[in-house]
Amino acid sequence: MQSLITVIAERQDVADFLAWPGDFDLDRGVHVEEVHLASGAELEGFAGDGAGGTYFFCGDGGEERPILYADSEGRAALVASGLRELLQLLLVAPWWRDCREFTPEESCELAAEYLEDMPGVAIRRDRAAAVLGIVSSPPPASICAKPWGDNGCRTTAIDHGDRFGIDLEIVQRDPAVKASRSSPAAGPPSGRWVG
Repeated sequence: MQSLITVIAERQDVADFLAWPGDFDLDRGVHVEEVHLASGAELEGFAGDGAGGTYFFCGDGGEERPILYADSEGRAALVASGLRELLQLLLVAPWWRDCREFTPEESCELAAEYLEDMPGVAIRRDRAAAVLGIVSSPPPASICAKPWGDNGCRTTAIDHGDRFGIDLEIVQRDPAVKASRSSPAAGPPSGRWVG
């Protein structure tokens, strides 16, 4: 099976979709500040965004490693359990950084804005998804809500956090919405970032 990073590097149409609207660029994998995990586990920067944020693989292994996103303000959070899950998020909900609460309602509103502002984005998304072998059809609200649901993703994030020295605690914003909050060992210890 071909590496997803290799596919992105070799297919300009896929790289272009991920660059916009996904704001994901393989040429931006170097973070501006030193980032480390308290556990000492390796962090490997592999992509970034236009605002100075960087995506890191955590620990040893391949593209199945958990992914930490660190922004340029010193905040960080686990965003995916592996590259395939991150790419699905970028394909289906490229507006994820704009979600303040990650509620299905908020995600649907942002989806409508993106679809209105970018005619043809769904066609480009589906083409990129087909090349990557990733399903792009789940409703965006379910993707944005996924990491905070009681479907095992939250537990997986906590397990990965424990393994890599990222202090994750469960917080309740309101009874209907559960979220993970990270107090990462990556970046300044004072930074706390939700979602």
